[in-house]
Amino acid sequence: MSFFSRPHAQTQEGSVAVALNGTPPPVPAPLARNLEALDERKLSSYTELKVSLHQQLLDMINLSVIDKMPAAEFRSQVGEMVRELLVRENKPLNRQEQTQLVDDILDELLGLGPIEPLLKDESVTDILVNCHSNVFVERGGQLYPTAVRFKDDRHLLRIIGRIVSAVGRRVDESQPMVDARLADGSRVNAIIPPLAVDGPLLSIRKFAKVPIDMAKLVEIGSLPQSIADLLQGIVRSRRNVLISGGTGSGKTTMLNAMSAFIDGRERILTIEDAAELQLQQVHVARLETRPANIEGKGEVTQRELVKNALRMRPDRIIVGEVRGGEAFDMLQAMNTGHEGSMTTVHANTCRDALSRLEQMIGMTGFELPTRSMRAQIASALHVVIQLERMSDGRRRVISLQEITGMEGDVVSMQEVFRFRRDSTDSEGRIHGHYVTTGIRPKFVSEFQARGIQMPEGIFDPNHVLD
Repeated sequence: MSFFSRPHAQTQEGSVAVALNGTPPPVPAPLARNLEALDERKLSSYTELKVSLHQQLLDMINLSVIDKMPAAEFRSQVGEMVRELLVRENKPLNRQEQTQLVDDILDELLGLGPIEPLLKDESVTDILVNCHSNVFVERGGQLYPTAVRFKDDRHLLRIIGRIVSAVGRRVDESQPMVDARLADGSRVNAIIPPLAVDGPLLSIRKFAKVPIDMAKLVEIGSLPQSIADLLQGIVRSRRNVLISGGTGSGKTTMLNAMSAFIDGRERILTIEDAAELQLQQVHVARLETRPANIEGKGEVTQRELVKNALRMRPDRIIVGEVRGGEAFDMLQAMNTGHEGSMTTVHANTCRDALSRLEQMIGMTGFELPTRSMRAQIASALHVVIQLERMSDGRRRVISLQEITGMEGDVVSMQEVFRFRRDSTDSEGRIHGHYVTTGIRPKFVSEFQARGIQMPEGIFDPNHVLD
């Protein structure tokens, strides 16, 4: 079997598997990209050359044998072919430029094209593609433009198609929006014309290769150690938790970090639109929704998965995010023996989070009285944690509140801790500190019953936490 689809130099088949549409094999670290120093004309010329060579290579390579070749040999063969094509195209490049070109073409063949170097860059947390010519990244909570470019919208659409097809999803004119994930669990959202007016849009929320644990959140200042200890006690005492916050505030990261405190002997079921939770326990069953097929059939919603999860003997159920009617079923599960369950919701305050849950229960179509809905929420949830992504890019826990029951027709809540903002310096960094409200939460009695110890004086009025 030949590596080339038409007569060319032969190579032996290797034994190392290479997934064409999956995670690329390990290759030598790419050289530092110098594209930032290029002007737009040179950048466009380079992109056109890369795409042109890529198309010619696709005609020459026998794709059916790529998965049978060792990565080093495949790289060597592609390098040789690229050098021959450069001579044919009369495009003289020095050795460093040729090496970079080979790396980029390998990214086109096996990875995600121009954005592959950004995926390998550990300092990048978000990749935002606004049409083919504008790519932004988030580093340290701040957005920066990059010199990365796609050749055109068709080039970008091809990369989007490669991402979504790898997880059994599709994106086309009949279904122009899609949520997906990469092999490492990174979250992907894509939206294409006609909904995207100026061209395809792609957003990738990268996940750390090593999951961020609670110790790391304390280290980077997302919360003090005292609150981290309290959260550990909340999880171990099987309190039901709702994590609230805006987009990009770190809800999923906090959910991952808190889940690490769950006893490894418990059976955990996770339910998500696109699987991205990184639980470290052994006994974890992961469920993921499925969109409708091209005929509009076969859709499986989060609500259906939550209902099915109740038949799978879970100790805890973790829903990545509630957005609709599944909120009602999640609360039902919390009220029927699945204590210690957790979920997240988009909201600006703890009180808003409960209001949103109330609205989601209304999406089920049941005609429930307002008081009944609120009573369901009050009896199911114990703790609401509010997160915020502040203007300096740092994500922080800004409030932790306990739900204590009902007072008339209102869900009663009491704040235990809050972040008090003091000032903003000349570089935009926010300074503040965490203080207690002086309220001793009711769930502390559950801590004592389970032998969970809390530091002395942690709930003293106006106690500054460190």
